[in-house]
Amino acid sequence: MHIKIQRKMLMNRTNIYIFAGHYGSGKTNIAINFALWLKKRYSGKVILSDMDIVNPYFKTSDSAELMAKNGIRLIAPPYSGSNLDMPTITAEARAIFDEDALSVVDVGGDDAGAVALGQFAQDIAKSRYEMLLVINKYRYLTRTANEVLDIKRDIEDAAHVKFTGIVNNSNLGVETNAQTIVSSIDFANEVSKKTGLPIVMTTVRYDLYEKVKGNVENPYPITVFKKDKWDI
Repeated sequence: MHIKIQRKMLMNRTNIYIFAGHYGSGKTNIAINFALWLKKRYSGKVILSDMDIVNPYFKTSDSAELMAKNGIRLIAPPYSGSNLDMPTITAEARAIFDEDALSVVDVGGDDAGAVALGQFAQDIAKSRYEMLLVINKYRYLTRTANEVLDIKRDIEDAAHVKFTGIVNNSNLGVETNAQTIVSSIDFANEVSKKTGLPIVMTTVRYDLYEKVKGNVENPYPITVFKKDKWDI
């Protein structure tokens, strides 16, 4: 399946892809999908770094077996996947700056989670990076463009890194249908206009892709992973 991504992200020598946004916006699921996609597209090193030290319920570390199976290096905070929820960012996280690797970073929700990213701000600024704002029209506190703007500012202030694009991940979970996605386009365009950021991709569940691809710009098919069910 041919996938087109706005701004030709894979042709501008980008080597760090950061996904950040509001709690529950779907950052982790997108980061997992994107890391797998990068690995299929390129035979070189791919790193998935879990910097989500906020959400103990759905972490990239839960996908350790899937990452290993696909040859992707996973960097996760200590205690991830255990009942000791005291995650911290270790020195190993600096591996994302490996020039020979393509790195995907999953950042915790809102400004609280973005603080972890802030310690690498100067190095990120010197890198070829994309920091993508994940939005969901149907989530609490991000149902209007102005609410998204507030969260965007909070994350940028905490991380000391500026967003470069938007991922429209508007969905209603298992109730999502083609119309759910199409109905979010005006919202995403308004966010894009007010932020000055391009919509890099609109995520679409694989089974809905053919139904929306003619009505959605830059549709990006994803698998919806659930804890303890990682095979695709």
